[in-house]
Amino acid sequence: MRPRSAAAALTSLMAFTATSLVAGPAVAATPAGPCALPRTAAHHSLGLDTWNAAYPRPASSLEAVMVFLSFPDSAPLTTPADLVADHFPATADFFHRASYGAFELRTSALTEWIPMPRASVFYDIRRDWAPDRRSAYLKDALAAVDPAVDFSRYDVVYLVADPDAPGVDSDATKVVNFDRPLTVDGTEIRRVVTVFERHPPDRNVLAHETGHVFDLPDLYHRPVDGNGDWDTHVGDWDVMGSQFGLAPDLFGWHKWKLGWLGPAEVRCVNGGGAARVAAGPPGRRGRIVTLEPLAAAPVPGGSVGGRLAVVRTGPDSVLAVEARAAVGNDADTCTEGVLLYRVRGDEASGGGPVEVIDTHPETEACTDRSVYPPLADAPLREGETFTTRDPDGGRTRVEVMDRTATGAWTIRITTD
Repeated sequence: MRPRSAAAALTSLMAFTATSLVAGPAVAATPAGPCALPRTAAHHSLGLDTWNAAYPRPASSLEAVMVFLSFPDSAPLTTPADLVADHFPATADFFHRASYGAFELRTSALTEWIPMPRASVFYDIRRDWAPDRRSAYLKDALAAVDPAVDFSRYDVVYLVADPDAPGVDSDATKVVNFDRPLTVDGTEIRRVVTVFERHPPDRNVLAHETGHVFDLPDLYHRPVDGNGDWDTHVGDWDVMGSQFGLAPDLFGWHKWKLGWLGPAEVRCVNGGGAARVAAGPPGRRGRIVTLEPLAAAPVPGGSVGGRLAVVRTGPDSVLAVEARAAVGNDADTCTEGVLLYRVRGDEASGGGPVEVIDTHPETEACTDRSVYPPLADAPLREGETFTTRDPDGGRTRVEVMDRTATGAWTIRITTD
């Protein structure tokens, strides 16, 4: 997350699930082919030729549980129901829309507070948490929750702290991955989402953290000293960059990795390297592609259109091209058009695995709303052309030819 500008009796659970929004395509098998980058040892690698089995894959449905922790140095001012409503059904709806109805996050929540054994200030909760205090918090929390929760029933665990306790820092919300899984009642727990949000919380913050549970990386840039702009890599585009973004739908590359885009929706323009040479002389290398808006729901009974075009630009890099419009999760987007971005499968979370290309470097947009106005107008518009210089030494030219009556964009991609 980027920063902001009595147990046995608690077995009653409130269930919160996403309502059905649209009928979506079947989830594709793990993708492969010349444009699918290889998965590397980098943390949350965006290589997608194989799936990292250490993470639950959101292929159909997953079960989550939300529990609420109070502390002896503070009486809660909110109820568990209040805090559930802060995040659900909004978080489940976000993923339901992003997956075109293919995935459902089913979340249950305890109805009462579970008391922690020590004061909130003891744990010294903060963004860069001392390992010994974080370990103490997690050990105490899981022990306190254990009598109330059968962990074998759940794929995702949200530990929600009393937001008004004096020792709770809202910037500390994050996913904690264990070097070695913890075993509770015979169930291995590999990670938990520790939630320290204020009430009400940051918009889309739990969607961001849940993305990490699905092996998606942080896309923001963290300045060395903590000061400066965090959003220079992707701006408003994708919730893994900023929970405040105006266009938070997941990049098409992320959707391909998660299995929500399949071969019918991904256009592999070339295989990189020799494919550029074999493409033929100038004038014969352009490929015309029609892309549906990434965040738009499929039309029931309609044909499956393209959502993502990919140009292989090196052993661990691609240029990705997709259309973004003011629909679905992107309803509040600042601009519409054809977005270009680079993906690196060997770059770790937080190190810039995705970088949006600013096709209008001399201008910016929506200075009153965007998290990073220089990238708010990054997409190409109708009639515009942009040429990139790629890591393999080649060039890729993207021309936006027109927009169809149904709202799709027709583009020509030329490589040399």
